[in-house]
Amino acid sequence: MIRINNISVPLDFDFTSENLIRLSARELKIKSCDIKSVSLAKKSVDARKKDKICFVISVDTEIKKNLNEKKILANSKNAAITEKYSYHINHIATPEKRPVIIGFGPAGMFASLVLAESGAKPIVLERGSDVDSRKKAVESLWNTGILDVNCNVQFGEGGAGTFSDGKLTTGTKDPRIRYILESFVKFNAPEEILYLAKPHIGTDKLVDVVKNLRNYVISKGGEVRFNSLFNKIEIENGKVKGIYFNDNQYIETDNVILATGHSARDTFEMLYKNNIELSQKNFAVGVRIEHLRKDIDKSLYGNYAGHSALKSADYKLVSHLPNGRNLYTFCMCPGGYVVNASSENERIAVNGMSLYARNAENSNSALLTGISPSDLQSSHPLAGMYFQRDIEHKAFVAGGGNYGVPVCLYGDFVKGIKSEKKGRITPSCKPFYKFALPDEYLPDFICDTLREGIREMGKKIRGFDCPDAVITGVESRSSSPVRINRDESFQSVSLKGLYPCGEGAGYAGGIVSAGVDGVKCAEAVLKNFKENIK
Repeated sequence: MIRINNISVPLDFDFTSENLIRLSARELKIKSCDIKSVSLAKKSVDARKKDKICFVISVDTEIKKNLNEKKILANSKNAAITEKYSYHINHIATPEKRPVIIGFGPAGMFASLVLAESGAKPIVLERGSDVDSRKKAVESLWNTGILDVNCNVQFGEGGAGTFSDGKLTTGTKDPRIRYILESFVKFNAPEEILYLAKPHIGTDKLVDVVKNLRNYVISKGGEVRFNSLFNKIEIENGKVKGIYFNDNQYIETDNVILATGHSARDTFEMLYKNNIELSQKNFAVGVRIEHLRKDIDKSLYGNYAGHSALKSADYKLVSHLPNGRNLYTFCMCPGGYVVNASSENERIAVNGMSLYARNAENSNSALLTGISPSDLQSSHPLAGMYFQRDIEHKAFVAGGGNYGVPVCLYGDFVKGIKSEKKGRITPSCKPFYKFALPDEYLPDFICDTLREGIREMGKKIRGFDCPDAVITGVESRSSSPVRINRDESFQSVSLKGLYPCGEGAGYAGGIVSAGVDGVKCAEAVLKNFKENIK
């Protein structure tokens, strides 16, 4: 297979096989009839020149076997050989003690998928509900302010990613990423995620995808038990002997993949009390900022804004500030909503969410600055978690004390005055909001970084620092502040048979990387089974 990169095509290009064949033939300087098949490998928007926005694509091309491949490759500086990736899972006999997976977010889902396909018949415990029941619990919080601490935006089938943008970008290069994307498509995600440079699924489609994946795991002999809160590990001779859930229900097992997500703070505390080695890690804290989608589209696409071939504009920004800190955007949600992502009593956390169409009135993004162990002034491994809890409680109070969220306008924030009314942009976060300055819930060094960083970002995207941009707090769950230390076998350095996994364990940062880590941990469990059989 030959991959041809960096082909520019106009926005109105018709992506038919015939047109892609003609493009490939032109690039390779061969006849169209010499090409057996083509497929779109990558598609991105090039908006560097506002007067000439176009698509840049890569095309995988299969040529006839009688042609000289090396000679053809010499015809194009953009062409190179590529091999199709295929992920293989070895089948094993079902172990006497079935593996247990704690959590059914991206890491847990893909760990369970690999183990189910291998024949290991995993048992999954998820503290929250199935996704349909979970939707009702989430909507209850958003509509009435009633929080279910075990079933919310953080906990339940699909994990925190289900009520997000469903963004599938990652900075990692692991070949297993292709398996993750192909699996999503297998379970009814849009096929375009296989080639878009910035793929996303959207909450409305993710709901069905995670259900389909769950049903497939069950069809392969796995179990998924909802409303099952993991409480305790039974340990014998430095190894896992079993686990307890819902206080007194017990499963005997010697392999536990711990994929609880970054918000399972009670689990972190339980592990600490049981002398499981934990450590601090860098994380980030900040707010969400909202603009009108049409304004962001206009700033980034110019006169092309609204073109039928372009989706809502997205951005990724970073400001390097004189105070030595950075402010960066994270989980940008074009045409999306700021959502109440709280999971603990009397604490507020927010996140961003988009539906597949990304056509809501506002676009939003997290604005974050890094928090390092030196900022915490404590060596306790859970110091970052306590820091998060403190600012979330302050945000709860600032938002009115009833799960409303604190908001302000950027122009007022700069002046240090509390907003009294909204401008052109209506805050999207439910159930309600109250005007409050970030100074009421965030430390001074974060507030100073936000004020200056947003101003700098306004130099990169016109209008980003507009006075009526809405700031909503607090964004505190972008990553885990804790790492559950593991060794090269993916097992806890303190306990054999325990596999800390995914974002909550400190080894991933998003849907795809968490999924990849779930696959790796499943592979480690299968390797352990194989070695024990020998």
